[in-house]
Amino acid sequence: MAAIDLVFLGTASAQPSSTRNHSALAVRLHGDVWLFDCGEATQHQLQKSVVKMGKINKIFITHTHGDHIFGLGPLMASLANGAGGIVDDVEDPRVQNQEKLPVSKLPIEIYGPLGTRAYVRASLTFTYSNLARQYVVHELRFPGDPQDGDGISLPCHTSEIPSGRNIPQIDGIWKDIFRDDTVSVSAAPILHSVPCIGYVISEAPIPGKMDPKKYIPEIKRTKVPMSVMSRLQQGDSVEFPDGTVLHGPPRRPGRKIVILGDTYDPSPISSIATSPDVLVHEATNAHLPHVDPSTKSDDTFESVQVRARSRGHSTPQLAGAFATRIGARKLILNHFSSRYPGNDDVDGDASKVMQAIAGLAKEYYDGEIVCARDLMTIQIKRSTAE
Repeated sequence: MAAIDLVFLGTASAQPSSTRNHSALAVRLHGDVWLFDCGEATQHQLQKSVVKMGKINKIFITHTHGDHIFGLGPLMASLANGAGGIVDDVEDPRVQNQEKLPVSKLPIEIYGPLGTRAYVRASLTFTYSNLARQYVVHELRFPGDPQDGDGISLPCHTSEIPSGRNIPQIDGIWKDIFRDDTVSVSAAPILHSVPCIGYVISEAPIPGKMDPKKYIPEIKRTKVPMSVMSRLQQGDSVEFPDGTVLHGPPRRPGRKIVILGDTYDPSPISSIATSPDVLVHEATNAHLPHVDPSTKSDDTFESVQVRARSRGHSTPQLAGAFATRIGARKLILNHFSSRYPGNDDVDGDASKVMQAIAGLAKEYYDGEIVCARDLMTIQIKRSTAE
């Protein structure tokens, strides 16, 4: 069964610390790598990680705050040989034969809110970056956004494919902004201090568990080829010449991953985020008396939450409550204030801080909770027995 795992490249909010880099999350699935957000120095983190940079073929931006996008231009230069060749024009034959090309030669697809295309174009143009690989930007337009145009007067960069889509919301969501035979991505707004997006990765249903003992006697009795087993394994029904019909096992749900950007309330994504295997939710601020030495004496759980929400962010309790609301199997807390150390795997005091943060989320959620740290890898297993 194809593995899906999450590699946390950066887990800090606002500014990095000595133990946490700016926001970036790699999802490895079905042989590809998709990147969610790309804060400053993401390419450095990639070099320290288990992720192969050359496998990245899609980048999803949640919002255009600098701690989520400042690393995008440098990463694209590295992905696309930014020090070298120039793509002649959009009729490059590599684009016409994409299915025959390795990932490292396919155009880089970027998804994000209004401003993503302008930011990428300007950062490459004004740094005189020549790429040997093309890219295309698809923007998810909010109802109040202009539905046409690029939001920038600069002409397309020489490596930019000009056919990037401007994707409107329909019934409050962006459904299937990407889909193939194995996986799809939908998105919806989440509430932050600026327009922000949450993404939902849904794996297609997979074949159910096959018990050969149930089928082989009938197959032998009717004297049909054993090759029909492959159809049954896919969940198909097969009718034999004597009228016997065998039904394959029902297909099982694929894995589902919800990745949120910064938010004080992700309610608008609830309708497409139900029952995920994993929810990645920010927990920027927490009240940790007797654990965090920088805790203010006059702070309370309530005052910290009010302050966090006023800045567009969440506490562990808010994350836990939302995980319960959508029925998440696992909650991964992410995007921590720089005051919370990210070396809890080797430092006892740091471990106490992160355990306390997880404990706050646990008050509102009784599933598995993980506090992300930089370069942590989490494998996403199926919710039913293989």
